[in-house]
Amino acid sequence: MTTSVLRRAAHWHRPLMLFVAAMAVLAVVAAVGVLTDPRVLTGVPIWLKPLKFAISFVVYGTTLAWMLSLLARRSRAAEWAGTVVVATGVVEMVIIVGQVLRGTTSHFNETTPLNAALWRTMGMAIMVLFVAHLVIGIVVVRQRIADRPGRYAVGLGLGLTLLGMLVAIPMVAGADTGIDGVAGAHSVGVADGGPGLPLVGWSTTGGDLRIGHFVGLHALQALPLLAILLSRWGTRLDEATRVRLLVVAGVAYGALTVLFTWQALRGQPLLRPDALTLSVAAALLAGTATAAGVVLARRRRPELVLAA
Repeated sequence: MTTSVLRRAAHWHRPLMLFVAAMAVLAVVAAVGVLTDPRVLTGVPIWLKPLKFAISFVVYGTTLAWMLSLLARRSRAAEWAGTVVVATGVVEMVIIVGQVLRGTTSHFNETTPLNAALWRTMGMAIMVLFVAHLVIGIVVVRQRIADRPGRYAVGLGLGLTLLGMLVAIPMVAGADTGIDGVAGAHSVGVADGGPGLPLVGWSTTGGDLRIGHFVGLHALQALPLLAILLSRWGTRLDEATRVRLLVVAGVAYGALTVLFTWQALRGQPLLRPDALTLSVAAALLAGTATAAGVVLARRRRPELVLAA
């Protein structure tokens, strides 16, 4: 069964799936680098950034290719946009790995004309990727996917991923580090490279804009996964109820992305929220639970069939 799934996946969107395969190989190489290369950059192993980006592109590329396979008819615009995503991803990874080989940072680095040019190239590549993702989102939303809850899940996931991309803007636009040659930062209130959570590296002493960015990007997987779970284990829920629950989840997910970003902009570590942040989070949780409860209370009851 696993083999047949892999064979089908290989034919989804070939450029994307080839890119996914290449990123999977790079992830293994980067993992070896993390274990064997003693160099440290901004407080973490120098190969950690390529590892995280390679894994992210594996997940993102696979999900995007799967979503394109759901379209009822081929769309050249969406297929070309998928290829553009691959091209921008290649540019990003070549620069990230190249800078690691040079022993320096790729993000926010303007210490030399070359480093500044590479950083600006990455910025332009991300803007192109954003537009390509938007094109795919428009095409997918305009075409009908047979499963209505699935259509909502895919549409919401694509849209919220765009939000996740947008909340990264303060990393560049709003971060004044005061450090010569550094044009932006992940952290707020503290310098990048300080104490952080294991693996992800999110700051434990100040705000970290990567949290909202991460959460928003992974709506692309979270909402379709919720749709699958509702279809398999919510067998007593009619289609309209599942759609409404997905809308509630999508709104809550977007609000959570904004909440994490707002918390970071106020210089608060993820695990040390103040009373205001906790109050807003509690209100969001209560509102989501209430909305979901109302949807479930109004669901269509299965009709009873009386035996003769």
